Amino acid sequence: MRARLALLNAGIKVELREILLKDKPQQFLDMSGSGTVPALDVGGHVLDESADIMVWALDQNDPAHLLEMPAEGWELIVRNDGPFKTALDHTKYASRHPELDAKVERHKAARVLVDLNQRLKGKNALFGNRLTLADHAILPFVRQFANTDLEWFKAKPWPDLIAWLTRFTASDDFARIMIKYPPWSKGDTPIWFAGTTPAT
Repeated sequence: MRARLALLNAGIKVELREILLKDKPQQFLDMSGSGTVPALDVGGHVLDESADIMVWALDQNDPAHLLEMPAEGWELIVRNDGPFKTALDHTKYASRHPELDAKVERHKAARVLVDLNQRLKGKNALFGNRLTLADHAILPFVRQFANTDLEWFKAKPWPDLIAWLTRFTASDDFARIMIKYPPWSKGDTPIWFAGTTPAT
């Protein structure tokens, strides 16, 4: 989600190949050393971390000035991609981690959300009323966490966080990045996504 979001905001047109994870095409495996998605081939150099794709795309073109944020924004992204993402995975895929207490893991993630809610108090975004890279990098994971138990999530006392997430999921950008595409197989006609600057 967030790789597509950055490409969309940068106006970079890419040849999109939707990968079915349980049946990865050999051409994809030959291209991506990690075999994970997302992966972006930039002239033979492969970026296979969504955070790296976001930064690369916005370095090319950043009309909304998403990269203009305090240094603290990078710290929030690191926390999101590390401890929060770990706790999210342990909550979302609790059956894969029988050695862990899912409620404890959910509480770990919730502590991060309490902090985000406080940061968002009276604001539309983490650093004021303008979204930055930090918002775009973190929101998709907050959405994932919310969807693990939406009723529980909405009942929590974090109104500013919920409003932030609601604005994101109601946005035109969210609708565009959530379009479903058929799984790609060799020989299929390319699907083009996002802006106007070619990339593959």
